[in-house]
Amino acid sequence: MSLLDKDGVRVTVDGAVATVTLTNGAKHNAQTPAMWRALAETGSALPGSVRVVVLRAEGPSFSAGLDKRAFTPEGIPGEPGFLALARGTDEDLDAAIAEYQEAFTWWRRNDVVTIAGVQGHAIGAGFQLALACDLRICTENASFAMRETSLGLVPDLGGTHPLVSLVGYARALELCTTGRAVTAAEAERIGLANLVVPLEELPGTLEDLAAALLAAPRDAVIETKALLRGAAGRGYDAQRAAERAAQARRLRDLAGLAE
Repeated sequence: MSLLDKDGVRVTVDGAVATVTLTNGAKHNAQTPAMWRALAETGSALPGSVRVVVLRAEGPSFSAGLDKRAFTPEGIPGEPGFLALARGTDEDLDAAIAEYQEAFTWWRRNDVVTIAGVQGHAIGAGFQLALACDLRICTENASFAMRETSLGLVPDLGGTHPLVSLVGYARALELCTTGRAVTAAEAERIGLANLVVPLEELPGTLEDLAAALLAAPRDAVIETKALLRGAAGRGYDAQRAAERAAQARRLRDLAGLAE
């Protein structure tokens, strides 16, 4: 089933798996506010039957980051340029950035598990989109870089929190402030990538992982994801209490006693 196809984003649904594809491969999937609106719409439009979302990209690169036209006086046709936004009120500027962030926030919600399949470059906003997903499968030619600081900016699309969670503060600071490229091998070693595979094996690996995720009962996966997502913000005793509460819900459900 085709759910959406516009502004460089195509979404299809096959049973419990949705595939989100970035389709502007000729331009290395450079990101625009229109693409972000389409990605945000995707999160709202997913059927309740979807349990796994796979994020793919056409062309040689996953995403080379923000469309640089956004920084020109002319801007991207039909969109406010960033220079124009900077001249607005604090409230309007904050609201604009918050709207852009919506494209990156829904991927970690508890009722779906999201997987990014990354080939080639994932730069800036592309890196942050990969970080928005729960899991990342990368090809051997994948390369990550956070280049915002080289433009005088900061990563503002939700990427700083998962980056620190995955690699720690010191390494995250180094990557963000130097903008250096992280190869696929290093990404796997430091925890950015769950797995690195040859380019031709990426589709099959994503299918296999989606199937493995679907093998467990949905509610058990949802409860487990919620436990793990909340673990960093809880102390040890609070996490144990959360585990007890989650397990009680699962046991009552399995016994047919759930409310």
